[in-house]
Amino acid sequence: MTALQRFYQWVIDSPPLLEIKPPISDLSAFSSHYAIDSSHTYDGNPRLGFLYQHLCEQVITASPNYSIKHDEIQINVEGRTLGAIDFILEEESSQKLEHWEVAIKFYLLHEQTWFGPNSHDQLDKKLDRMLSHQLEMSSSSAFIEQYPEIDVDSKHLLMQGRLYTNPFLELNVPTACLGYDINPSQVNGFWCYQDQAHLITEALYPLTKEQWAAGTDNFTCEPITEFGDRFVHGQTKSGQFWFVMPQSWPHG
Repeated sequence: MTALQRFYQWVIDSPPLLEIKPPISDLSAFSSHYAIDSSHTYDGNPRLGFLYQHLCEQVITASPNYSIKHDEIQINVEGRTLGAIDFILEEESSQKLEHWEVAIKFYLLHEQTWFGPNSHDQLDKKLDRMLSHQLEMSSSSAFIEQYPEIDVDSKHLLMQGRLYTNPFLELNVPTACLGYDINPSQVNGFWCYQDQAHLITEALYPLTKEQWAAGTDNFTCEPITEFGDRFVHGQTKSGQFWFVMPQSWPHG
């Protein structure tokens, strides 16, 4: 199975970071047994979020119940871009239109806050922006003015990924974020500082960005022994995911 096929299967199988409560949604509406072919390639923007959006698009496209009416709709106000809407979908039987935003995120718990490896990114800030800005764009006057023919019936946020805790520090793991319960099954990664890395009992193998979510079963490369001055994301042969962070994180 290629890395892309593994990632696609993970997108279908993995529950979201937050438990389902509108507008938080999962992919169950698109139930499909379609699998992407091993020859499937992706040559778009290499950033993980764009690859993830592409795979979500494949899941939706394969669904017998939905079609994509619009994607990446740009909304402009007086010459500047307000933002872009990921997907406007049509549910076939009702012909109702749905606005979907999708995101894949990896957050590490530090002092009761979920930080991204880039610590400017935080789960509470990201969730707030998705709910109060991204999903609201399809109700904005700019959108209605530009696209009067698109009447959105419902809004949906799909946020998948993984949450990481440090097993070498005393932590109280939050159970909710902005009133939405955190899905405990997705708190399944570990992180540590570089000076704690010797406490990891298994060899750690490097992951490419497209392997971050689903991992790998190919351990032919050399395990990680040097950490340098930035974070490392790796996996053990037993399937445990680890971030090893510089000592200055999340403040540096």
